[in-house]
Amino acid sequence: MTKITRRQTLSLAGAAFLATSLPAAAQSGPIKIGFGIALTGGIASGGKSALLAYQIWAEEVNARGGLLGRKVELVNYDDQSNPATVPGIYSKLLDVDKVDLVISGYGTVPTAASMPIVMQKGKMFLSLFALASNDEFKYDRYFQMQPNGTNAKIEFSRGYFDLASKLLPKPQTVALVGADAEFGIVAIEGARENAKKAGIKVVYDRSYPPNTQDFGSIVRAIKATNPDLLFIGSYPPDSAGMIRAIHEVGFSARMVGGGMIGLQFAALKQQLGPMLNNIVAYDLYVPEPTMNFPGVAPFLAKYRERAAQAGVDPLGNYVPPFAYAEMQILEQAVTATNSLDDKKLADYMRVTKFPTIMGDIKFGDRGEWAEPRVLLVQYRGVVGNDVEQFKQAGKQLILDPPAFKSGELITPFEPIKR
Repeated sequence: MTKITRRQTLSLAGAAFLATSLPAAAQSGPIKIGFGIALTGGIASGGKSALLAYQIWAEEVNARGGLLGRKVELVNYDDQSNPATVPGIYSKLLDVDKVDLVISGYGTVPTAASMPIVMQKGKMFLSLFALASNDEFKYDRYFQMQPNGTNAKIEFSRGYFDLASKLLPKPQTVALVGADAEFGIVAIEGARENAKKAGIKVVYDRSYPPNTQDFGSIVRAIKATNPDLLFIGSYPPDSAGMIRAIHEVGFSARMVGGGMIGLQFAALKQQLGPMLNNIVAYDLYVPEPTMNFPGVAPFLAKYRERAAQAGVDPLGNYVPPFAYAEMQILEQAVTATNSLDDKKLADYMRVTKFPTIMGDIKFGDRGEWAEPRVLLVQYRGVVGNDVEQFKQAGKQLILDPPAFKSGELITPFEPIKR
């Protein structure tokens, strides 16, 4: 048996005293925040730019001493833009990596795929740009960073149909088309309801497989119905394909656009250039004077300094500010509750208004923003393919909501004459 001296006994007693008197947080390693994220595949552009925003936040918070006296460590895996990979990723994060907190990947599909496991484990869950993912689950620890409002499915296309309804003469018909995948299905369902509410007849209502390459035949079929409006619910590759086909076929309507993911990214802005002019589509942040929230300009400057080296979207107007705001909210909740307990965090988040670089954010029913703020913008005066022009105001005028309006709608949409 090993003999313990009096000095060793005192030393052990002192160590035991320190272990019980120091805050629990100081006894452990880093706080691990786990997530899957699209670094390859169809939505990788958004995923990679979100990851850089998370990394910028983690570096800043660690420079300030971390959370609860512990450094922050991001633990993430590439979900390949494939929902089939997501359950395995979250099982590993929670069962093997033993992360303290989880957030969602980027987008509706991976968020929906991760929900069952996250709910089973009782984790508080912040998601990034998931359209109405909690409508079916109704999970009370879910919070969502896309400003869709409490009725996300309807709010996403509300501005488009509100604006169309005010045109004189009032449009009578609309064509609805979208990808046969989670986002496209939900976006078109909402558009269908808004069209009905506005008294606008749906004359075309079809989806296309997510791997569709040829959009010319789709646009020709829509053109044959001669709609006043065209609402599209598409992912980045098909958003580009649809717009190119619209110009190639020579399709025109009074308003063209709607729920097109991808137009918000520099890559598609650069590819499409002037073909974007007069498209009316949703967005979430654009550098108009009505959206100059405290802190957003310094964040974007830091992001853009590192974007080229990181190989991510050089503009960063779309996902990154919301991803950074997401982590600001997480930081504020952990600090205010002095806890990593999922129930305490969720209880605090349900009743708190959070100041962020995207303005004040408060969550409402099902974890969506209490006050919706989906922008409807119109591209104007786009010249050439230089993305630098999109760092300035005036290229994406805000038409709705009225509180952020910066311009007036111009109709009809006309394809570029070739």
